[in-house]
Amino acid sequence: MIEISRFYSFIARRFLGLDRKLKQAGMPDTKTEFIKKTFLTAGYTTLALFFVFFLFFSGMKITSKLLIILFGVPFAFLFVFFYLMKYPDVQIGKKENDVNKEIIFAGRFMIIELDSGVPLYQAMINVGKTYEVVGSYFREVIEKVNVGTTLEVAINEAVEIVPSANLRKIFWQILNSLKTGSNISASMNSVIEQIIREQQISVKEYGRKLNPLAMFYMMVAVIIPSLGMTMLVVLATFMGLQLSLTVLFSILGLLGFIQFMFVAIIRSSRPAVEI
Repeated sequence: MIEISRFYSFIARRFLGLDRKLKQAGMPDTKTEFIKKTFLTAGYTTLALFFVFFLFFSGMKITSKLLIILFGVPFAFLFVFFYLMKYPDVQIGKKENDVNKEIIFAGRFMIIELDSGVPLYQAMINVGKTYEVVGSYFREVIEKVNVGTTLEVAINEAVEIVPSANLRKIFWQILNSLKTGSNISASMNSVIEQIIREQQISVKEYGRKLNPLAMFYMMVAVIIPSLGMTMLVVLATFMGLQLSLTVLFSILGLLGFIQFMFVAIIRSSRPAVEI
């Protein structure tokens, strides 16, 4: 068991910055624990895939099976392993999108609070109570301050685990203002205006991407399948080919997969802006 733990620790040391990604993704595992879970999951998934493969191709020769196991298993394991290693990045992306949807409203709320004469500490408490996603990071800062950590140290620690670059900018401005004694409201206002401009640019870029995607979708997912199925039926009738139910269901599954991929591409391209 000790040697296996050393093996997982050795692999974990190869992935620099993984511990920070795990914190930003909100995952409680340590770097070594995550590597262990990913390694075992990749192993079980690879075994399951090859079990199903050999179940469908039971008549294959023994030599062919040995060649597939010799070359296919390591490749499949590495593919699944590195695919699962992207899970923290996916979680960080989701959290970043959720934060970016609230960041403008939370920032303006805090500016109004500060301009109204509310102290910074109380303004951060109010943000934590008012906003669910952005407020959770402010609540963590307040909890650390309540147990004796200074506000500067608590904000500095929060910067390390915040998944959104925009929220990090706000925390950095608060931290710099605390150190220099400058006007927090004015510096935060400039950051919010910069974030707004960046979001406006991302919306315009999304609009430019959407038109060619829609045309490509109409061609590949609507026009070509419709005409292709018509031509396939006509050719099968003239040539005496029989289209079995398996072939038709395979074509249907392929078309469904194409539809799913287009929807996923469009959703992933959509900027995280709440209008």
